[in-house]
This record gives sequence, C-alpha cells and structure tokens, in this order.
Amino acid sequence: MQNYLFKNICIVNEGELKTMDVLTQGERIERIDPSISLKQKITEINGEGKYLMPGVIDDQVHFREPGLTHKANIHSESRAAVAGGVTSFMEMPNTIPNALTVELLEDKYALAAQCSLANYSFFMGTSSQNAEEVLKINALKKSVCGVKIFMGASTGNMLVDSHTALDKVFSESELLIATHCEDERIIKANYEKIKLEKGILSPSDHPIIRNEEACFESSLLAIQFAKKYNSRLHILHISTEKELQLFSNMLPLKEKRITTEVCVHHLHFTSDDYAQLGYKIKCNPAIKAPHHKEALWKALLDDRLDIIATDHAPHTLEEKQGTYEQTHAGLPLVQHPLLLMLHYQQLGKISLQQIARKMSHAVADCFQIANRGYIREGYFADLVMVDTNTSTEVTQNNIFYKCGWSPLENFRFPASIEKTMVNGRLVWNQGQFDETVKGQRLAFDR
Repeated sequence: MQNYLFKNICIVNEGELKTMDVLTQGERIERIDPSISLKQKITEINGEGKYLMPGVIDDQVHFREPGLTHKANIHSESRAAVAGGVTSFMEMPNTIPNALTVELLEDKYALAAQCSLANYSFFMGTSSQNAEEVLKINALKKSVCGVKIFMGASTGNMLVDSHTALDKVFSESELLIATHCEDERIIKANYEKIKLEKGILSPSDHPIIRNEEACFESSLLAIQFAKKYNSRLHILHISTEKELQLFSNMLPLKEKRITTEVCVHHLHFTSDDYAQLGYKIKCNPAIKAPHHKEALWKALLDDRLDIIATDHAPHTLEEKQGTYEQTHAGLPLVQHPLLLMLHYQQLGKISLQQIARKMSHAVADCFQIANRGYIREGYFADLVMVDTNTSTEVTQNNIFYKCGWSPLENFRFPASIEKTMVNGRLVWNQGQFDETVKGQRLAFDR
C-alpha cells in the first residue's frame, strides 16, 4: 500500500482552515504538521491552492442490491459515490428481499465486502411483525449503523404504523432508530380527494398529496415514542417548515437524543421545478414549495438540522415516466452532494467549515462511527481533495449511476473532486478509479 504526503494543502476540519502537510501511511493519517520532510521515498501530492476535506459520510442511500439491480447495485453506486467525494455510506433495508432478519442483513454486508469501493454499513429493517428479530441487533451495535422504520409506505412489507410494534422497538432497541416520517392515512385521504377532483394527476400534485401535515404528524409521533423511552431517534429527510418546530439547537450534537437530517434535493429544488423536471424529481417526502427550502436552510445553519445526506434512490428513466401512480419516487444523487454544497458555498450560503461539519463530522458523531469523519492523526485516511478553481458540468458522459441519468444534468458546479482517498488508497484520482481494494465495514464506538 502506498504512502502519501499532501503538501501545502488547505485543510478544512473542525471549524478551521489551515494550510498544512498531511502524511498518510497505510490506512491511516500518520501526521499533520505545517511542514513534513521525509527521507524515505513517498508519493507527494501538491496541494497548493486546493482543499483537503474529510470524506463525506452519506447516512441514507438506496443501492438496490439485492433484488432491484436493474436500477443499481452496490458496485456501480459506490463508484459514483467515491467520484463525488463520498467515502462511506449507510444503506437502507428496502431491497428485495427486505433486510428483515439478521441473516439477510449479513448477506448485504457480504456483498459489499466483495464490490464496494466505499466504506459501508446497512440498516436493519423493521416490519409490523419482526420486532423480536430487530432486537437481536442489540448484540451487533458495534457493527450495524442502526434500525430503520418506515412510518410511511415503502417497498414490500415495511410500513410500520402499528403502535404495538413501534412501542416494542422504541422501548427496547439499543441502537439508533432512523425513521422515514410520513403519515399514510393523511397521504391516502389527500390522494383520494385530489384524484376525485382532477381525475388525472400531475407532478405538481405530489407535494399536495404528501403534504406538510403528513410529515409533521408522523415526525411528532416518532418523537413522542422517543421521549417516552429516551430512545436514540434520528429522523431522516426533513422537508417542511412546520416540522422544524419539533427540533432544538440547545444541546451539542453529541448530547442530543433526537437528531435530524436534511437532504440535498430539499435544499436545492422546490415545487417550481416540477414544471421543467416533472417526475424526475418525484420523491418521498416530496419536494415542496419554496418557503420550505428557505426554512430548511435556516434550520441547517442554526443546528436544528444536524446532517446533510442524499437519500440516493435511483430508478431507470422508464420508471420515472408515465402516470402519477406508475412513476417511481426517488432521485439519484450520491455522486454530487459535495459539489452541490460547494456551489452554495460559492454563493455565500454555507462555509467550507460548515460543509465539513454537516457532511462528515456530524455524521460520525451522530452514529458514533469509530475513527472516521475528521482529519485527525490516527484516524482512517478518508479524504477528499477539492479544486475550487476547476468547474464540473454534469453530462451523460460523466454520470456513473447505473441508471444513467441525473436530475442535475447540464448543471455546472464551480468546483471539482480531484481525488478521493478511502482507507489510505486513492480510489478516485483525476478521473480514474482504483478498484483493486474494497472499502471496509464501518465500526461504531457504542
């Protein structure tokens, strides 16, 4: 394994920008110093004018393997991830079969060990009938990221709206519980009302059907269960202004028992974009009116929202076409979250230090990931070298998703991901992949 020395590079880490040298040896960061000189032969990387950031940790992706590999697979989507500076991911259980047993969950880890370029973890899935199986994960809390509950419709038998099942998991789980919060009864009533009025639905009806009230009521229910049992709750993809009143910034992240996530598409798109992009931006929870986007940005920056993620959910273009009822919900995004936030950094919306905190530091702290998420001596060398003087345009030729499209196609970012290092190896280097070594299973300090 090669060792590397980044020379004269601006490190974005723990709220500071510092021009330093960074030495990696094997899988780890060996030394960080204003000037490092070595006698032995080493691969030097000139970092002058560039930024070195901790690798992005995406806590919510759908890589579709097993069972839905016509859309994506762990290999293809992890390639896309590292090309975009994402060095670790946590994948959701709504594959086929659903990851509802420890055995099925471990099958996914075995798949990733063979083909993932990024580091990985997988959520244990919950149904209304598998609470006892879910609780077996307590014994694996150092090697599994968390338990996932869909409190809204999902693939297969994963909608959990039984209060008995929820009570069991919230009261006894020792792991973080991540929830998709939308109230199915409200959604169904909205759909039937609008369908009766209009007959044929359009993309712009999606945020009206899956509205603010559906999100709020479900998030409120999850919080009530978490507070009842002092559970560790993490609510995924917050998308509405109203939900933000449920969250606090009065405690440091490490002391919070209830944490939150916002996704890049809810920070970027609004319901105005349905006119141009149609069902390409149909997702759950829905992309909503512009005032929600502005409220999300405010809450992100004042720490009511803790983490930025993607909810990467690829479908084929054919699956994104047709009627409202036929089209699938979800966007492919894992290749571009860092570039998208660098776009907003150039607009003055967010700083480089805040990007590193919300996409790396906070994720590591929230999930208690061992030795990752920061640029520190002794930590794994999961690093991203960013060039803010070279732009990147999203085109058909540089999209690595298996589905082959992006809602950001033809968008030009004001930066580029020059290098991505995973466990000390340059897996992405100026447009080229190194696939000779695979990523590692994430470990957790719990």
